[in-house]
Amino acid sequence: MKIIYWNVRGLGRPRAVRRLRFLLKQNNPQLVFFMETKVSGKRMEKIRRRCGFMNGIDVDATGSRGGICLAWKEAVQVELKTFSTNHIDVLIEEGTNKEWRFTGFYGSPYSQNKNTSLDLLRSLGQEQEHHWLVSGDFNEIVYSFEKMGGRPREEKRTEVFREVLKECSLIDVGYSGKWYTWERGNLPKTNIRERLDKSVANEKWMKLFPTGSVHHLTSSLSDHCPLLISTSTEINLKRIPVFKFEAWWTTEKTIEEEIKSS
Repeated sequence: MKIIYWNVRGLGRPRAVRRLRFLLKQNNPQLVFFMETKVSGKRMEKIRRRCGFMNGIDVDATGSRGGICLAWKEAVQVELKTFSTNHIDVLIEEGTNKEWRFTGFYGSPYSQNKNTSLDLLRSLGQEQEHHWLVSGDFNEIVYSFEKMGGRPREEKRTEVFREVLKECSLIDVGYSGKWYTWERGNLPKTNIRERLDKSVANEKWMKLFPTGSVHHLTSSLSDHCPLLISTSTEINLKRIPVFKFEAWWTTEKTIEEEIKSS
């Protein structure tokens, strides 16, 4: 299965819809999750149907803010669990694959609502019965090196986010492509880049889809890039080996010996 999730930053203009349709035609995903559609649910239903997705869940934007949509092709069976203005939680079954859980998540970009977003993720993480994948724009980074330019993120905020992911037994799936997913500012002095969009999964999902991958695509429609998930090796993307390093390892006294021995 192929899944695209994307903070589209508004689909109210015909030009934006045309570019979206072109991206979907290029990659042919079976399931999509869009954030910040900035349109009503009825308007979003018309847009997704134009894109070839007859089935979907469309959540209204609040004024010119927010708006999310989860849509899928006929070959995919989807059962809705819960939804809100910031998430859509479903069970997915495709062909002979075992049923698994997908949560499209949109973390609030506003500082006064960030704790509410994390509490929502905690609440969703209380159930660990299924193979679980969470994808979306979290509007948070896990470590300080996931941001370049601008004011540094508060270490306390990144630490809280890491703790919530740990509480939910969620692991970063990783990615290929450019390291950041959001960019603002064209000049070197004003340019800011962050990895705000990502996929995290529990160990059950990682074992169910051991070749699962996430690739950062490119588009000029939004300041966020689209992300493409493949649960198998069916797409022809060169997978880039990823070396993962936990910053807290450096606090262990035995780290030098472990590096030498390995």
